[in-house]
Amino acid sequence: MSFKIIVDSCCDLTPSLLREPCYSSVPLTIRVGDKVIVDDATFDQAELLWRMKESESAPQTSCPSPAQYLDAFDCGADELYVVTLSALLSGSHNSAQQARQIWLEEHPDAKVHIFNSCSASAGEALLAMKIREFASQGLLFQQVIREVDRFSRDMQTLFVLESLDNLRKNGRLTGLQSVVTGALRIKLLMGATPEGEICKKGQAISIKQALSKMVELMVKDAKHVGRTLVLSHCNCLERAFQLKEMVLKACQFRDVVIVETRGISTVYANDGGIIVAY
Repeated sequence: MSFKIIVDSCCDLTPSLLREPCYSSVPLTIRVGDKVIVDDATFDQAELLWRMKESESAPQTSCPSPAQYLDAFDCGADELYVVTLSALLSGSHNSAQQARQIWLEEHPDAKVHIFNSCSASAGEALLAMKIREFASQGLLFQQVIREVDRFSRDMQTLFVLESLDNLRKNGRLTGLQSVVTGALRIKLLMGATPEGEICKKGQAISIKQALSKMVELMVKDAKHVGRTLVLSHCNCLERAFQLKEMVLKACQFRDVVIVETRGISTVYANDGGIIVAY
């Protein structure tokens, strides 16, 4: 049975992985001032970072339409697995669900499942990689869904950002004191709740200290042992390698995979941001 893993573009898979036949990506769009940027293979991270820095207003993002997902479904695969960013952070999941309903009306026997990652960025990438792992083993459609659901229930997402401004301005930080932390130059260690909302995990006086606290949290979580860590960075490869070295010394991950933020993740991580998922 052939399968296709369809992700929205908040999923930080590497360009080489996205070129593999089993993956396809449905782009979100970004507006910075008068410029509209499609988060696809043409995305230029340096340009977006420059435009965000120069713009007085916050960037705006738009989710894919159901029609875009329907186009992705029409690929000839027997099994379709879709991974979206958290349903509490974007309308991408709802668009995918609407597309699934339409597709099943036209193809009643089709096999389509929508995974709400309850995460973003590295978390989405990790789930997409797990789907490929299970589907490539020859598991049945429902078995793949069951195994990925089991994995995702224990998945953890953590991140440290240089600035929370874009998250705050776009309403993604409900209840968090991002203005205060910015004024005091405090760096927050953030994470995701099981439902996919952003939550505070700790704070520090520097990025370095915040990353150390991140590693401490991972060490204390026994469920990390034997898992893969996906580490997504926004224009800070050296920092990513430093964190990888810290993780390899202190933790027992099976592997650490470094990826770079695509467009949507770049908007919210901003220059210097680090997101991990395991």
